Amino acid sequence: MRALLLFLSHQEGFKNFMLRFRIFRQTAWRFVAGETLDDAVQAVREANAQGIRASLDLLGENTKSQDDAEKAGREVTGILDRINTEKVDSNVSVKLTQLGLDLGTDYCYANLIRIVRHAHELKNFIRIDMEGSHYTERTLDIVLRARRESENVGAVIQAYLYRSEDDVRLLLENATRIRLCKGAYLEPESLAFKKKSRTDENFVRLMKMLLDSGLYNAIATHDEAMIAATREYADRKNVTKDKFEFQMLYGVRRDLQLLLAQEGYNVRVYIPFGLRWYPYFMRRLAERPANVFFILRNLIKG
Repeated sequence: MRALLLFLSHQEGFKNFMLRFRIFRQTAWRFVAGETLDDAVQAVREANAQGIRASLDLLGENTKSQDDAEKAGREVTGILDRINTEKVDSNVSVKLTQLGLDLGTDYCYANLIRIVRHAHELKNFIRIDMEGSHYTERTLDIVLRARRESENVGAVIQAYLYRSEDDVRLLLENATRIRLCKGAYLEPESLAFKKKSRTDENFVRLMKMLLDSGLYNAIATHDEAMIAATREYADRKNVTKDKFEFQMLYGVRRDLQLLLAQEGYNVRVYIPFGLRWYPYFMRRLAERPANVFFILRNLIKG
């Protein structure tokens, strides 16, 4: 099921067919704030009102031209300006393929560093998302290059990759803040753990490294067992609640987000938005098959 949904996320014909059904788009809005920056800012306000911070993500990846990459860069700086103007509590997440990584490493870096510098001027923070394993090495190289210029840039590490422990060590040695997640891309067994139990074991191992580091890192999970392990380890090691944050996806376990915030933990919700929401939504469906059956049941009823 997961492999099929990931395949369909790149099929324009299937997308156009599914968009004919209202239930498909309605379900998408559970995981995507909307298509406009206005929609996204409103979602941030609603999260902030519950004591939850945000990270805005303009959806889109694998740009094919410099014009598209530079347009994306301008839009991201516009997001930073809007956050500053509206005085909402949000940073920004970016994907390097959106900024032209497929067009060249130096070209992508030039686009990114303009964003990082602008964020620094506004006292904001840029989180560089991790994409498929094909991009891992280049992404980390660019993160560390940007980190040498500015401290307001961080990385994402995916616990299901075998290499991640070494990558965490490298980033921590360079005082780079990390968001730890399990990983959402379909990777071969030669590169990634296939059993959930092995990914969970690695997640806990890496979580401990992050909490021990003294840096302000992010534990990104909806898995209650992983959250419990993080809380227990933080308590045992006297890592106070202000020294790290939990991160979760927009529309997923809102009850748990609110509970953790009410208990005094720092919580940040990842809020995606934009016209290119379809591939992101299909990845979320691939992670949550129950939503697929929900859509199918309603299509049959219709």
